[in-house]
Amino acid sequence: MLDPADFPSAIAFAFEAVGGIGAAAKVCNRSYQALNKWRQAACLPRTDYTGETKYAELLATVAKQKGNAFEAAWLLNASAPQKAAA
Repeated sequence: MLDPADFPSAIAFAFEAVGGIGAAAKVCNRSYQALNKWRQAACLPRTDYTGETKYAELLATVAKQKGNAFEAAWLLNASAPQKAAA
């Protein structure tokens, strides 16, 4: 089983848990390039935090099927965008 501590971000862990960034792109029905942007930013798109999309849930479901279970809520919390101090 994969260990989140072995990855630079929760997003990188989630992608690997489903079989890599290409597999994650298929799960989320988005392009490889789009998911690479998420990985580089280390956070999911705003729409996942506002409830418009459910990428964290999709990734968690497939990861569980592959034996690399994690909670969607964990992914959302661990990869939440950081707000800059004013």
